Amino acid sequence: MDFPQLRDLLERKWPSTAVLGVATTAMLASAGITDRTLTAGLRCGLLKRLHRGSYVSVTVWNAAKPWVREDMILIGHVLASHSHGVYSHSSAARLHGLRTWGCGDAVHLTQEFAFGNSGGAHRVRGHQQLLAPSLVTSGKVGGIRVPVTTIAQTVLDCARLFAMQEAVIIGDHALRKGVQIAQLQALLVASPVVRGSAKARLLLAVLDGRSESAGESRTRVLVGRMDMPQPELQVEMATRYGNYRLDFAWKQYKLALEFDGWGKYFDFEPTDEAIARERQREKALMELGWQFIRIDWAALSDPAGLESRIRASLVRAGARLPVRRSTLFA
Repeated sequence: MDFPQLRDLLERKWPSTAVLGVATTAMLASAGITDRTLTAGLRCGLLKRLHRGSYVSVTVWNAAKPWVREDMILIGHVLASHSHGVYSHSSAARLHGLRTWGCGDAVHLTQEFAFGNSGGAHRVRGHQQLLAPSLVTSGKVGGIRVPVTTIAQTVLDCARLFAMQEAVIIGDHALRKGVQIAQLQALLVASPVVRGSAKARLLLAVLDGRSESAGESRTRVLVGRMDMPQPELQVEMATRYGNYRLDFAWKQYKLALEFDGWGKYFDFEPTDEAIARERQREKALMELGWQFIRIDWAALSDPAGLESRIRASLVRAGARLPVRRSTLFA
C-alpha cells in the first residue's frame, strides 16, 4: 500500500469514538485498522504514539494548539488505562476543567508507594503520597472513570509544585467553581505534607476568583508585585451603550488595564460583533476622560516593559508614584 492509500485509509477508518482525535489500539482495531496498518502509519509518519496503546493523527497533532496537545497526551494516558495511581496536580486540574498554563505536558499520578520504572512512561511523573479517601474523587474521559484528586487538593498540590504564575491560574479558577479559601486553608493546615507548604500559603494569600481568565490571573500577580497604586478588579462602568466591565481599573485616575485574551470574544458571540461592542463602550468611556492600556500574552513575557507602560500611564493620569522599587526581578 502506497503512502496516499495508507493516508486515505487511516482518515476514512479513524474511529468516531476517538476523544479529541485520540484513539486506542482497541478503538482502532474495532474500526478495522489492523496492527499492520497501525505499524505502517507510525513508520510513514502519519500517526503519533502518545503512550503505549494510544495514538493520534500527525495531521491533527500538528494543527492543534500547544494546550490542546497537552490535553491529548493526558487523554491518551486515560484511554489506554495506564493509571497506577490517582491523577493529580495539573492532570487533575485538566480533568476538573480548570484552566492551566505553563504546567507542561507531563501526566501526574500520585500513589502511596514509590513508582517503579516502566517502559513508555517518559511523559508520566509520579508522586508518592498517601491520599485520604476524602481527597479523591472521580474524573471521566470518553466513558472511562478514573480516580482524581479533589479540586481543593489539586489546588494545593499545584501550589506546592509549580511557580506562582502557573498555580494562581488554577487556584483562581477553582474559586470561580465554588471552592472557598477557608476550605483550602483548613486542608493545608491538616495536611501532613511539609514540603512546599510555604509556597501554598503564599498562593492562598493572593488567590482571587474575580479573575476571569488565565491572562487576567497572571496580570494580577505581576501588577501586584509592582511598587505602585494597585487597581481594582472587574470594575463595572455604565456607558451610554450599556455597562462595561473593566478587567483592572484605577478609578481615581480614570485609567483602565485590559487583557486582550481572544477567548472573551470567541466564547460568547461572533468575534466581529463582540469586538465592535467592546470598542463602542470603550470609546464612550474615553469621551469621559478614561485612558486604556491594552496588553496581551506577549506583554506578560516582558514584565519590565509592562511596568514601564503602567507607570507612564499613571503619571500621565496625574498619579505621583514612589521611586521605582519593583520586586519583579528580585
